[in-house]
Formats: sequence, structure tokens, C-alpha cells
Amino acid sequence: MSLKNVRLEVMQFLEKDIDSLIEKYLIPIEKIWQPTDFLPNSESDGFFEEVREIRELSKELSYDFWVVLVGDMITEEALPTYESWLMDVEGVGQTERNAWSKWVRHWTAEENRHGDVLNKYIYLSGRVNMKEIEKTTQYLIADGFDIGTDRDPYKNFVYTSFQELATYISHNRVAKLAKEKGSKQLSKMCKIISGDEMRHHNAYSEFVERIFEVDPNQMMLAFQYMMKQKITMPAHFLRESGNKISTAFEEFSNTAQRIGVYTSIDYVNILQKLIDRWDIEKITGLNEEAEKARDYLVALPSRMIRLADRIKIPENSFQFKWVEPAKL
Repeated sequence: MSLKNVRLEVMQFLEKDIDSLIEKYLIPIEKIWQPTDFLPNSESDGFFEEVREIRELSKELSYDFWVVLVGDMITEEALPTYESWLMDVEGVGQTERNAWSKWVRHWTAEENRHGDVLNKYIYLSGRVNMKEIEKTTQYLIADGFDIGTDRDPYKNFVYTSFQELATYISHNRVAKLAKEKGSKQLSKMCKIISGDEMRHHNAYSEFVERIFEVDPNQMMLAFQYMMKQKITMPAHFLRESGNKISTAFEEFSNTAQRIGVYTSIDYVNILQKLIDRWDIEKITGLNEEAEKARDYLVALPSRMIRLADRIKIPENSFQFKWVEPAKL
């Protein structure tokens, strides 16, 4: 039987539990938070006063902070790309709806609120050039992204397990920085977004756990493949208006590292957490190729940490079109 057919069989085998996993990891629409819970009430007489407060508090937040917040928001706003990518994974019923497509749609519905609330807050802050941000967002969606997973569910679930934990870290750190500068509402907003990301991380990690139970050899090889080629961030192809080729993502990453929101050390720590979560060292019944893949993965964090320690981050901020220093 081909690898593709084996994967389809595994996806069909796991599909029977999707409803219980949705119940376990996603929150019903009537109970979950909505963007309006964290934004000024436009129906209230105090709306403009609340907006003025946001604008005043925003002045206390640094240029680098706004670059990172905007980059995080653009990443969340590119959600149409992520849904179309997951809907195309082998075993997900895009045409004939199945339980996997139900998961993707419900996951998308939760994620959609993140970009909504951040976009509105950033707009109200008066600290950014919204038109430039909107152009970058449209470019990111129009350009799409290639994360090297093909349509393979095993590789895709490694990616989402990793990426959801990375976004948890980023939003959580932004929340702490906002709180330190007195922007308590922004802090609460980013904190609750990070909570969503952690739930989603746990869900995708459980998908991988379940695959390891039924197809450990190919799951191990998929994990190794993804870590060999490195996990590409969703916003890897960020570009500003007027640029066909852009260093925007590299500079955004440098900024995030400079203020400690997401660093190369975090990347290594996430890898180690996944190795521990999936109990890689104790998985039995592997063939020779999968054993070698396991050995590679177990040794990888210590090798990567030595490289991460040598990385030097530029001290000077890159001038993005999104944020104007003179306004800060």
C-alpha cells in the first residue's frame, strides 16, 4: 500500500474522534469571547473617551513594540491562506464535508477573532499607518505561502503543533509588555488570544500523538523532515508596498528578538517541548530508518542551542512603513 493510502487510512481512523476533540479543545460560539469584549462600545456615549484613553496609553509603547504587534496582527489576518491550506490536506473533506473539514472550519472561526480584535485596536490607537498595513496584509494573502508540507497530514500537524505554540509565546510576551506600560486592556486581549493558541497547540499535538500510536515510523520521519527543513513562520513572505522582494520578515523577526517577544532560543525550546510531549525517546517498534530519525531529533536541540547563542541581533530598528517613529 502506498504511503498516501496509509495516511488516508490513518486520517479516516482518527476521524471518528473529531467531534469529541472539538468539544475538548474548542469553545462554543455562545460561550467564547468576542472582539467587542475588549474594544470601546461604539453604541455608548463614552465611546470617544475610551478611544482617547487608548490613544494616550499607546504613546507609552515603543516603536519596536508596535512593529511586533502589527506583525502579529498581519499574521492573524492572513487566515484565509491558512484555511485554504488546511482544507487541501489529504484526508480533509473539502468537497464532501467530513469530520476533519468540520475541525478546520471551527478552528478557523476561533482564529478569525484574533485578527479582528487586533486590527480594530491598532486602528483606534492612531499609532500606525493603516493603509500600509492593509497593503501588506493583502500581499501576504495574495502571495500565499509554501511551508514544505505538501498535502501530507503528518507534516502539516507537526507544523501546526509547532506554530500554535510559537504564537502563544509571542502573544503572551506582548501581553506582558503592554501591561508593564499600563495598557491593561491590550494586555488582557493579547493574553486571551495566547490562551486560544495554547488550546489549539494542544489539539494539534494530540493529533500527532494519536498518529504516533498507529503509524510511528512514518510519523517520526515526517517530524524529522519538518525539523530538517526548519519551521517557516506563516508571515515568512511579508512584504511592504512597492517591494517585490522584501526583508520585512527578517526585520520583523529581528525586532521580536530585540524586545524578547520571540527568539531563536524559543524556537529550540518549542522543539524540545514537542520531543518531550510526544515522548519521542520512548517510542518502540521503529524500523531502522525511523530509529535514525529519532536519534537525529533527540540530538537536535542541543546542537541548535549552540547556534542560537551565537546569533547577534541588530541594535538599530528597521524603518517600517507600518509605524512612523515621529508619531511615537
